[in-house]
Amino acid sequence: MTQIERVMEILRQTKLLAREYHQLTGKPLGVTGEIAEYEAARILNLELTPARQAGYDALEKVNGETRRLQVKSRCILEDSKRSQTVSSINIRKEFDAVLLVLLDQDFEAFEIHEAQREPVIAALTAPGSRARNERGAMAVSKFKAIGNLRWRRPGV
Repeated sequence: MTQIERVMEILRQTKLLAREYHQLTGKPLGVTGEIAEYEAARILNLELTPARQAGYDALEKVNGETRRLQVKSRCILEDSKRSQTVSSINIRKEFDAVLLVLLDQDFEAFEIHEAQREPVIAALTAPGSRARNERGAMAVSKFKAIGNLRWRRPGV
């Protein structure tokens, strides 16, 4: 088994443990970001980058070009409040696009949205929101509006 295959296996097991932990305690385990990276890599056939890679989490080869992708996540639970935010996007780092992986209560991906660098920067630097401008946070609905649906689980 290669190192990449082993990491993917560990992340698959982590997803199962996170699901069970949430069912037993009602609290998240704190591994949603890692699970989202695993799901994006598995579903979209991406190459995950080493830990602490500044600016992006995965690489994708498209028509001979390598694209650098930040991966963000949001776990949407049945009792979640309507307005949820995407975690901080650092626009000072290098990346080509941002993926938003939406997970259900079982930590299974049900949608992946992609927004290109330019619309992300425009949305985060638009006047009016301190959270958006200073912390790089944006509403899930805004991310969907500036991006495109890249993948949806069948039946959703």
